[in-house]
Amino acid sequence: MASLDLRNVKKAYGATNVIHGIDLSIRHGEFIVFVGPSGCGKSTLLRMIAGLEVVSGGEIAIDGTAVNDVPAAERGLAMVFQSYALYPHMSVRQNLSFGLENLHMPKDEIARRVAEAARMLRIEPYLERRPGQLSGGQRQRVAIGRAVVREPRIFLFDEPLSNLDAKLRVQMRVEIGSLHQRLGNTMIYVTHDQVEAMTMADRIAVLRDGRLEQFGAPLDLYNRPASLFVAGFIGSPRMNFLEGTIEAVTPSAMTLRLKGGEAVTVSCAPASGAEAVGAAIKLGIRPEHVTLARSEAPDIRLAVTLTEQLGGDSYLHGTTPSGETFSVRLAGQTSVRRGDDIGLVLGTPTLRHVFNAATGVVYPPI
Repeated sequence: MASLDLRNVKKAYGATNVIHGIDLSIRHGEFIVFVGPSGCGKSTLLRMIAGLEVVSGGEIAIDGTAVNDVPAAERGLAMVFQSYALYPHMSVRQNLSFGLENLHMPKDEIARRVAEAARMLRIEPYLERRPGQLSGGQRQRVAIGRAVVREPRIFLFDEPLSNLDAKLRVQMRVEIGSLHQRLGNTMIYVTHDQVEAMTMADRIAVLRDGRLEQFGAPLDLYNRPASLFVAGFIGSPRMNFLEGTIEAVTPSAMTLRLKGGEAVTVSCAPASGAEAVGAAIKLGIRPEHVTLARSEAPDIRLAVTLTEQLGGDSYLHGTTPSGETFSVRLAGQTSVRRGDDIGLVLGTPTLRHVFNAATGVVYPPI
């Protein structure tokens, strides 16, 4: 196991800056996920950690020792690529042992490590096959096995499941999580899939345009997003956003006037109440926190354009009177159908999130 520290790490290609000074501290044995949309810099950051990209500024330290100038092969890391990167003319056994042979490791030690990795990843029956004779999931296990036999201090995964079908992705997520529990090594995993991030990570680093938006435990990001971007990126279905302005501020709450004219109370307040009144905001509410108005007065109304019945859950999609799209997640099954006009309650004041429309920064809950 090893710790990893990124201190104001930057990357530029000529005059183009792609990583803008990232600070992260990763503890021994953590499973960390870098998540963000395509082009946000997560794979570039991983490659700098691996030593495959030169750092333009800042420092990368493993166990407190700077490794900026240490070659990739000497950092004690192992990387699993999206493309598997297996040698097609070699057997699975040869793929697993090839890197160790290049290190002139004793044959009995190589055999021990290969056998242990094959047993752990359940690829023993395929040791004499070549990669072309394996399924996508089996090839991915071999790629992971090639990293395991090196017994690295840190594992690096660069979108390793993106080539697999949905069912196999779920299975491999479980297997990688189990591998982490068995080995206890520090692992850093890159993905654009926020479901993978939420289900696998001890902590998640959300990246956007080469900058760190938020770093924390999955449920902290889900329940207390620091920005409009994080709130919209983490969660499936995504958070609903309604435009409005701040109408009034008290020490413990704000009253908002939504675009459609509705008044909504939220348990949060800006640092300066006087300056905030009249400011443009976006109110965020997760689909599962919205309920159907029954005996109580609705906060907003929804013209339903689509109902999705999944058996255990139902999803309602539609538009508000102000023309904004909105989604609701209901437990169980529903009688609401397309074309219905329904009243909705936007959860409790503590479940509502308010973001400054200009900066995207959240007004902290009280």
